[in-house]
Amino acid sequence: MTTEQEVRAVAARSKEAAAELAPLSRAEKDAALLAMADALVAASASVLAANERDLAAGRDAGLAAGMLDRLALSEERIAGMAQGLRDVAGLPDPIGEVVRGYTLPNGLEVRQIRVPLGVVGIIYEARPNVTVDAAGLCLKSGNAALLRGSASAYHSNTALVGVLSEAAAKAGLPADAVQLVPGVDRESVTHLMRARGLVDVIIPRGGAGLIRNVVENSIVPVIETGVGNCHVYVDAAADLEMAASITMNSKVQRPSVCNAAETLLVHSSVAETFLPSVGALLHGSGVTLHVDPAAAALVPSGPLTVPATDEDWETEYNSLDLAVRVVSSVDEAVAHIRRWGSGHTEAIVSSDTRAIRRFSSRLDSAAVMVNASTRFTDGGEFGFGAEIGISTQKLHARGPMGLPEMTSTSYLVTGDGHVR
Repeated sequence: MTTEQEVRAVAARSKEAAAELAPLSRAEKDAALLAMADALVAASASVLAANERDLAAGRDAGLAAGMLDRLALSEERIAGMAQGLRDVAGLPDPIGEVVRGYTLPNGLEVRQIRVPLGVVGIIYEARPNVTVDAAGLCLKSGNAALLRGSASAYHSNTALVGVLSEAAAKAGLPADAVQLVPGVDRESVTHLMRARGLVDVIIPRGGAGLIRNVVENSIVPVIETGVGNCHVYVDAAADLEMAASITMNSKVQRPSVCNAAETLLVHSSVAETFLPSVGALLHGSGVTLHVDPAAAALVPSGPLTVPATDEDWETEYNSLDLAVRVVSSVDEAVAHIRRWGSGHTEAIVSSDTRAIRRFSSRLDSAAVMVNASTRFTDGGEFGFGAEIGISTQKLHARGPMGLPEMTSTSYLVTGDGHVR
């Protein structure tokens, strides 16, 4: 069992590392990121061997296919992770950026500048790529990364952090700039959530249960990332060929991730034409359709078509499952999303500017896609480089969390002997 003292000792080392990271120049941080990227590629064989241990254990434990996909690494995925680090190195350094500056009538110069958060604790489920993304974004923004991945990815994460921390230290960064929280039991998570004063902020990444546990039990401030119950709405004025392409990409390209579509809403005026063909395409890709009565009459029948329940409308499947409903208007689509959605990403396919405006202005989601796949809600696709996660809260960080979202601000006030 992991003790509180063990976790607090690691957090204390992270706090010391954060103090050393904060004043580093962009050149120093970028050199470390590039060294980490090269080291990751060079260590691919050992990382893949560690990952295979996790995959074997996962298969033996009966992990779902979607979870195994999230857990799996490959040479291609490792190369992509390394490229993510290089992309982050190429981004502007947010630290020291002046958010606003002005001179008061009394001559005091006031500047609000970006500063690191400090020690960022990340609690996440079986996606080893988060280990690399989090480390890169934390280091570039001057933060120490304290990582607690799931037990199912323990060997992968241990190997990755070993490679990253060694490369960073050789490049001149503090030895404890990137660390794993010790232990694989629930107690280690609890101790991390109680390390107030040593950990500055916690960011949970994963399913609804994990996020709820962190939000409800952490005494360390939390930046909440949300589950991805994303929707595609095919409007009466949609190009149906475009709608089919967007629907397939949103659902099928990688169904295990948070920006994959989980519900398809189709306007009744095009449903009779659209649903039989797109239903066949989805079935052909192995997608099970959870349909309302109107959709059931239009999609191909068979074992991959089942009746939808209220639970289906609120479910983030992370699998080849898609809820399908026929709606009578854009307002009905919006009402459905507002009731059942998670505030992540919604897409509308339409050529009607009024429908697009009505859809986008009445939804309260972190991202709205117009004639584009939900899969674009991603830090890399938005040009941020790697991301920590997709925030669905309404504080300073919302949507893909890139470098600016990993900072706080401080006021630098300069006077000339001013007294009040």
